[in-house]
Amino acid sequence: MASDRRIAPGAAGGAAGLVIAGILVAALSLRGPIVSSTPVLRQIESDLGIGAATAGLLTTAPVLMFALLTPVAALVIRRAGAELALMITLTGVLLGTFLRAVPGFGWMLAGMIVIGASITVGNVVIPVIIRRDVVPERVALVTAAYVAMLNAGSLLTSLLTVPIASVIGWNLALVAWSVITIAGMLLWGLHLRRAAARGELWGERFSGAQRPAVASVADREADTLTGPVPVPLGRGATQGVSMFRNPIPWMLLLAFAGQAAVYYGFATWLPTLIADDLGVSAAAAGGLTAFFHGVAVVGAFIVPLLARFTPRIVPAIAIGASWILLTLGMIIAPEWAAVWLSFGAIGHAGGFVVIFSTIVAIARSDAEAAGMSALVQGGGYAAAALAAPAMGALHEVTGGWDAVLLASLVVVLAYCVLLVAAVIVSWRAPR
Repeated sequence: MASDRRIAPGAAGGAAGLVIAGILVAALSLRGPIVSSTPVLRQIESDLGIGAATAGLLTTAPVLMFALLTPVAALVIRRAGAELALMITLTGVLLGTFLRAVPGFGWMLAGMIVIGASITVGNVVIPVIIRRDVVPERVALVTAAYVAMLNAGSLLTSLLTVPIASVIGWNLALVAWSVITIAGMLLWGLHLRRAAARGELWGERFSGAQRPAVASVADREADTLTGPVPVPLGRGATQGVSMFRNPIPWMLLLAFAGQAAVYYGFATWLPTLIADDLGVSAAAAGGLTAFFHGVAVVGAFIVPLLARFTPRIVPAIAIGASWILLTLGMIIAPEWAAVWLSFGAIGHAGGFVVIFSTIVAIARSDAEAAGMSALVQGGGYAAAALAAPAMGALHEVTGGWDAVLLASLVVVLAYCVLLVAAVIVSWRAPR
């Protein structure tokens, strides 16, 4: 049966449920700490005496860490094992959260760098854990749940940071979110304890071992979004072209670069953009931004749903159209921001699911999955790191947001073409 062909060592039954619960709770701390400062960015600028472009560094710094340290993250995962690597992520996020509470922009920036470096490890290791411990038929669903929790973390911080800051100040409000990280550490620590009791060797579980062979043609057809699973040829074996000669990861890299650039640019400046264009309060702008992240929680599950009933090209086209509607709508009719943000949220969450489910589908081993994930995220986040300062600088030069939105639209159009092309090529590629 298809459901029997992907049970990782030590990941059956309740253990598998604990693994999934652990990564989902951990995901709450993989984006929330980055965007938590955006609703109070104007207050931070005023209190610290910095400009818009400089304030943009607070979200650029962690994204830059994603780009620079992704190869290092892959090495950490290989040496420490996937389980310990995720605990390292959560511990680092907690440390960075407290570090940025120290008075002064330098300490705040240092804290964001530590947070970004730590999250980099989590970005790479969670797709590896999903590939290793989840049956292929459920990879897209679990990936969607992971993306939903990423956005749930962003939703909570966007919605509640301003009200909390009004009571205890923005500095302590940012520290308050460490409660979520601590909860993730406790849950993942429980998994580590159970795994240690079973005598699992975590480093060996990430040794590059291949997936078990597909049992039948029916099993191959069971995969909806992720596609069929290649039959392994043994550890270290190659099948078809090598990873770096394969055009699919490079197309996914460019597509992810476009999506990440627009998303992190918007995540940084969206509250300010809404407040400026619509003349609303910081709390109201934060509420609309929270709405953006909230819809993304639900939007993450649209791709698996579409993929179940339509050809796999349909979700990719729908995701591209959603991004176009966001940028174009904000230019033409910003007063309908809630509508355009709904589409953008679906585009962001769904695009992430499409890209990383495709990586899981075409990878032939855990090691190759980590390598592709590192390649796509490293290059993609390098572009994203430039987005927030570039948007802030363009806003300062032009005195408005129209030029920023037009530039975003151009990037989105290129992203749409690349995403659809990558899905088409991956679907036609030999298995």
